[in-house]
Amino acid sequence: MKAIRIPLSAPDVTEAEIEAVAKVLRTPQLSLGPKLEAFERAAADYVGASHAVAVNSGTSGLHLCIRCLDIGEGDEVIVPSFTFIAAANVICMERATPVFVDIDPATLNLDPQKVEAAITPRTRAILVVHTFGRPADMTALVDIAKRHRLRVIEDACEAIGAEYHGQKVGAIGDAGVFAFYPNKQITTGEGGMIVTNDAAVATMARALRNQGRGNPGEWLEHTLVGYNYRLSEMQCALGLEQLRRVESILVRRAEVTAMYDQQLRGNPDLTLPQLHIPEGRISWFVYVARLSDRFQRHHRDAIVAALREQGIGCGRYFAPIHLQPAYQDLPRPHHPLTVTEHVGARSIALPFFNRISPADVQEVCERLQDAIRAIPS
Repeated sequence: MKAIRIPLSAPDVTEAEIEAVAKVLRTPQLSLGPKLEAFERAAADYVGASHAVAVNSGTSGLHLCIRCLDIGEGDEVIVPSFTFIAAANVICMERATPVFVDIDPATLNLDPQKVEAAITPRTRAILVVHTFGRPADMTALVDIAKRHRLRVIEDACEAIGAEYHGQKVGAIGDAGVFAFYPNKQITTGEGGMIVTNDAAVATMARALRNQGRGNPGEWLEHTLVGYNYRLSEMQCALGLEQLRRVESILVRRAEVTAMYDQQLRGNPDLTLPQLHIPEGRISWFVYVARLSDRFQRHHRDAIVAALREQGIGCGRYFAPIHLQPAYQDLPRPHHPLTVTEHVGARSIALPFFNRISPADVQEVCERLQDAIRAIPS
């Protein structure tokens, strides 16, 4: 396979951000310092939450949400199968059971009607994923949660800056989580952020991320069995600078989306993502096109291989969790995941990052359509 010339994703780091990290390295405090506090305050202010707790990954943030909401063995958590596997893993880490529910074919988010149908006496929470940065139907999902006395965790790891009816996602449910891996809209290298309006959740999350220390002044006093989920001062400095320009980054990513749409619109073999939604704002994480019904999974895989052979990075977003080898011992979903399996077999994530050039977008689109035409009818 040829070397990748146009990557699937690439971080956008400026000289100002490099200097901000270097400044921290010139100080004696590299962890649990002023940059952590500043990053948390800025994140809380940005999404409109009362509290923010920085952690070393989005996965860690989701895990702490499960712990802090007292979800454990014997409990069930409703979650989509069409998402990154961490959303299910964190449920299993607390010996609870993920209950996979199908998605809406237009939004690729949880289908509220199917969520309600999956609720049992053991259901404790709904883990809502804002897939690819598109807000889920929070009005319906929060209403369901209230009627059944369930907690709502927002996996907003792909959706910083996304808005639902004028409110930024992450701060709508009981707790939300953002992630800052290098493929995300903004990055700290590795990292994540819990946001919540519940002071008790924030206090417990801060203790758990720092080896269960309830009083930061007592370094060897541990009130809980916790973890090392801390985010370093260098990462917080990078995140703080990235967050300061998040709005311009989101505008740029919307422009890249529009370029793809212009090039691919009208191709009958592709279903493209909706550019605008009446209920809010999409925060573009990836650009995912879906092949039409005439294609099967092996056709999609052949197209992905053809693009990679030409040096174009692409991904199969998402392989349904319930079909993953790691989850074969879990009981099969009680409700069919028809849409999840159909979409999962036909989706292709195309190169998408802040600094991708119009020429690269054009080449990707041309090569994609060439590969599609090469598949026999």
